[in-house]
Amino acid sequence: MSTVANAASRAPVLGQAHVVWPAQAELGEGTLWSVREQALYWVDILGRRLYRYKPAQQTRDSWSFEEEISALAERRDGTGLLVTLRHDFAYFDPQTGDLQRLHRAETDKPGNRFNDGKCDAQGRFWGGTIDFACEQATGAIYRFTASGECQTMHPGYVVNNGPTWSLDGRTMYLNDTVRGRVQAFNFDPANGTLHNERNWLPLAPVDGYPDGMTTDAQGRLWIAHWGGACVTCHDPVTAQELARVALPTSHITNCVFGGPDLRTLYISSARVGLSPEQLAAEPDAGALFSVDTDCVGLPSPLFG
Repeated sequence: MSTVANAASRAPVLGQAHVVWPAQAELGEGTLWSVREQALYWVDILGRRLYRYKPAQQTRDSWSFEEEISALAERRDGTGLLVTLRHDFAYFDPQTGDLQRLHRAETDKPGNRFNDGKCDAQGRFWGGTIDFACEQATGAIYRFTASGECQTMHPGYVVNNGPTWSLDGRTMYLNDTVRGRVQAFNFDPANGTLHNERNWLPLAPVDGYPDGMTTDAQGRLWIAHWGGACVTCHDPVTAQELARVALPTSHITNCVFGGPDLRTLYISSARVGLSPEQLAAEPDAGALFSVDTDCVGLPSPLFG
């Protein structure tokens, strides 16, 4: 076995999870670490808010929107963010508050909304849509480029989350959330195309549903579990679980590595879908958490 393979299959060392922002988000999501700003961006989709946390200064900023905001990426030219709103791709500049709508992916599905998404290494943004009621398989994953081209890449989802990629960029992983499975596709980095869809990791019902995820510098996948109160770390080839971060609330939604050395795992969570009794028992629902690790994450690719 190669040194890289050995590293990818090694169990990471994890600290305890700590609340860094008790935001009580209805649906926390969209975790993004900005190397440029040394800040953690994340959103409350249903609360229609964008958050920014700067750990070095311990500052917390937020912006309100008139509709849902679900995922984001920094722009390569440094002028703010690409974001997904309820139906649209858009540019948003946190410094000025300017919002510029770019493209509506689905003009024939008013019951859908955008959900999770992120950029590939070539700067193309992959954004997923879902049925707002989480009942019909009307969602899809779209590929959006800086030239404004938007293409449907894979339809038929009730809810999808992710994606993330292998270290060599030749496998894309995508969570088919409602069906409780992580899919893998052969990925062509040059053309941004998908082939050879396969079921990579089915989750047991006790582990909840796969939500947002990220890849570390060893190629290991880190998956947030909706209803599972945890984030798990997996070998990128065998899908074997290598470690588990236990969280004090049920609905864990997304994760990303950040901090000056990319060794801190930031984790978002949600309150929506919890009963009054569960909310009373889980006061940290909707918080942003951090966990110190011995891992190194990957810088988030820029759009464009």
